[in-house]
Amino acid sequence: MEFSPANNIVQRCLQGMALESKGEPEAAGALFLQAWEAATNDFEKFLAAHYVARHQENVSDKLKWAETSLQFALEVHDPAVRSALPSLYRTIAQCFANVNDPVNAQKNEELARSFGENPNDPGPFYHGTKADLQVGDLLTAGRHSNYERDLQMNHIYFTALVNGAGLAAALAKGDGQERVYIVEPTGLFENDPNVTDKKFPGNLTRSYRSEAPLKIIGEVTDWAKQASEDIQKWKDKLANNKGAIIN
Repeated sequence: MEFSPANNIVQRCLQGMALESKGEPEAAGALFLQAWEAATNDFEKFLAAHYVARHQENVSDKLKWAETSLQFALEVHDPAVRSALPSLYRTIAQCFANVNDPVNAQKNEELARSFGENPNDPGPFYHGTKADLQVGDLLTAGRHSNYERDLQMNHIYFTALVNGAGLAAALAKGDGQERVYIVEPTGLFENDPNVTDKKFPGNLTRSYRSEAPLKIIGEVTDWAKQASEDIQKWKDKLANNKGAIIN
């Protein structure tokens, strides 16, 4: 399934994280439990259990919830959820280390490392922009960031979620038409460190970056476009973001 901020469980988790940032851990923990109780599929249960685990003071309880999150994640055969497995295994490894079980701690740490450094996502991939381009054109690094003035980007960014690329197009600088191009990486690529293992475990938005060019191989004309007021909320959020872009 495609990760979406409009998903009810994702929204509750985001609300819980907002309460965490305000210093209200009890209210956040209650909201995460509500998300768990409302979850209806393996993806939602994996995600909710992950946040419930984070709020457990008892290590045994944290381990139980972390293993529950992993159990449901393993049932979701999707590159986005697969990207979260290293984080889940490391959480479990730390729990075992905290209860003086080095054998299981090492076992889970090795499982986390077994996924390697490079993402294993078959695509297709998309890039959202307001630039008018043609099939065969190359998108290259070195352009200025859409989100931080005067920052020249060392990578070119793309995603495997067409709606995510559509949002990027809506947020891109310029007055041109929003365009979503189907792209093909011409070299190695990596998980976008600006979103991977940040708010959510792994890289649920399937966001990537590369130093090598992206070749345009097609264009998408139909994606779920957000309302203008929602786009403005995203722009306001980005304008107020205090974190530095990992470049």
